[in-house]
Amino acid sequence: MSENSTSSSTSEPTKKVTTAKVAEPAFGWNTYAERINGRFAMVGFVILLLLELFTHQDLFSWLGLR
Repeated sequence: MSENSTSSSTSEPTKKVTTAKVAEPAFGWNTYAERINGRFAMVGFVILLLLELFTHQDLFSWLGLR
């Protein structure tokens, strides 16, 4: 009984599915652009926090809007 179960499982070939890789657009809404925008936003936010920490003024006071 064990012979039949092993022979049937090894007789089935496995199929690999491959897809062609499509080049990402150089501009527009893609994951690369979103990742870069997010990183620049994080850096800008940290710079804003450091500015407020060292000058003891908020952004609007620092820009002269208050």
